[in-house]
Amino acid sequence: MSDRCDIVLAGAAIIDIPVVPADPSVFTRTSTPAGRIILTPGGDAMNEALILSRLGRRVRLVTRIGCDDAGAYLKQTCASAGMDTRYMREIDGLDTGINVVLVDEGGERRFFTNPHGSLRALEAPDICPDALDGAKIFCFASIFVFPRIDPAALEQLFCRARERGLIVCADTTLPKRGETLADLAPALRQLDYFFANLEEARCITGLTAPGDIADALLRTGARHIVLKCGADGCLIADTDGQQHIPACPDTRCIDTTGAGDNFAAGFLSALLDGRPFADCARYGNACASVSVECVGATTGVTGAAQVARRLRAAYPDSV
Repeated sequence: MSDRCDIVLAGAAIIDIPVVPADPSVFTRTSTPAGRIILTPGGDAMNEALILSRLGRRVRLVTRIGCDDAGAYLKQTCASAGMDTRYMREIDGLDTGINVVLVDEGGERRFFTNPHGSLRALEAPDICPDALDGAKIFCFASIFVFPRIDPAALEQLFCRARERGLIVCADTTLPKRGETLADLAPALRQLDYFFANLEEARCITGLTAPGDIADALLRTGARHIVLKCGADGCLIADTDGQQHIPACPDTRCIDTTGAGDNFAAGFLSALLDGRPFADCARYGNACASVSVECVGATTGVTGAAQVARRLRAAYPDSV
């Protein structure tokens, strides 16, 4: 296997079991019929890696899985997609994470998770220097997911990636231990691109307005900020200013699971092509739009031609 790759993704790889639709009434009955119940790959890094692979990118995934049937399924899925799986660590005694995802009629989801499984098991030494060899981009798929990778460890990790000449990116989840922007600033200073949804960014900064949030994040030294705003699209910001990129119109939302991961994957794929900042955001919106029209985080996007069609339909003046 070649040591060359386009992008290294580090983060969680688990299995999702989406149930659509589901609402609180399920707890009042012994049995409830659902429209769909499926089994799919899941987890932030796994989602991004699969979508990037389908968009034609050479991907290396760094994660932890268990020595169990669920882990074997994930590793085989990655291998079948053409990924470099050498840094998927199989750990004895660790349960590969399985999430049950309850999706309501509006497409919003709630998770049952196993905090003791592989979902939160990654450690900083797993992302060894060799794992970054030959790559153009390094993306840490979700800040705050892994208890043993704190802001100080993130700063060191991002510094190492920058020193090796990689474009360094990161996405986030909600803070788990009350971390603030001051805690995260030294790590953000090392980033070329920082992704966050609006709720996450509000928790980190303590601010409300998207424009104010973007300004505060830029002041940390992060070079580009991408605020994912769901049905409102996204707000992008750098030293040249801010721009709102509207979401793709006429999207029929069924399941928002993994929408942000699909956005990030699309954005990163466009970045690899050298597209301008705003065009990367539009491509990310197109991937997210395709994704939410299907059940499951990784079932919607099947290839670059499909996303290109959505992109042309949504932004005809920009393509």
